[in-house]
Amino acid sequence: MHDGVFNSLLERLRGQLDGFSGAQLTTLRALLEPASSLATCLELIEKFGQPCDRCPHCAAIRIHRHGSTGGLQRYRCLACRRTFNALTGTPFAFLRLRGKWLPFLQAVLDSRTVRNAADTTGIHRNTSFRWRHRFMGGARHDRPPRLQGIVEADETYLLESQKGSRHLDRPARRRGGKARRRGISNELDCILVARDRDGKTRDFVCGRGPVTARQLAFHLPPILAADVLLVSDSAAAYRTFTRQAGILHEAVNLRAGVRARGAIHLQHVNGYHSRFHGWLSRFNGVASKYLPNYLGWRHGLDGQRWLAPADCLIAALRGNDALS
Repeated sequence: MHDGVFNSLLERLRGQLDGFSGAQLTTLRALLEPASSLATCLELIEKFGQPCDRCPHCAAIRIHRHGSTGGLQRYRCLACRRTFNALTGTPFAFLRLRGKWLPFLQAVLDSRTVRNAADTTGIHRNTSFRWRHRFMGGARHDRPPRLQGIVEADETYLLESQKGSRHLDRPARRRGGKARRRGISNELDCILVARDRDGKTRDFVCGRGPVTARQLAFHLPPILAADVLLVSDSAAAYRTFTRQAGILHEAVNLRAGVRARGAIHLQHVNGYHSRFHGWLSRFNGVASKYLPNYLGWRHGLDGQRWLAPADCLIAALRGNDALS
């Protein structure tokens, strides 16, 4: 419960609570917290969840209210006779314990591990893992549509991981392991990050090994404004891509020791890489298939885009809506 809400309630009940000790008030707060969290969560779902102006099953617009379920308004379609609510058709439709969603998302804001978040929220560790990727799977799509002005683009790499998989397609590594080859090889996941000077960021998991011009042509054109200046390192893939796409391009020759030429540098995107790697290390390795979720998580935390659990939930609901 927000301090303002709790204090307002205390003000209303001041005459009845004069004899309460500090410990008793703390106990009262603990009893009221779940109800307040659930009410806030349901309010956010109704406001930012799926629009209920038409049936999600048959797209008919003749609908009417049909009671409630789990605290959410339920609707019924007059055409197909099926019912729905603001979460129907989303990854959150059958998640229970909605009163614990916002406390769990506070653990997400604190970048807690699966087990720590479970202990803090009072849920099972398997539930904690499932919720992490349900919420981050939606929130990772809540991104700026376009980058403009000077845009820096560069890749960073992580050792491919099949953490948690029961069917490996290679010999198991012990305690993380390391690549068998030096340099950039197909044992590494390629993460492409593009960031403009306003701090807007887009990232993509391109596959294994060095980035190619074809991968750049697939990911970058939809997010770059027409008059953008793309700044990269001197990799041939960027020269090929920008020439074919007709994009203004400047390269920084890092191998020659040239890190900046006035405004032409990669300091912003490389700083983002550094923050991402430092933050990711607390999880002791993540599976490659979940990398987009962690990138979206880091994006929400970077620059304090998410300041409260409600921001995380809104991002997840909006991101899921952008996919549908």
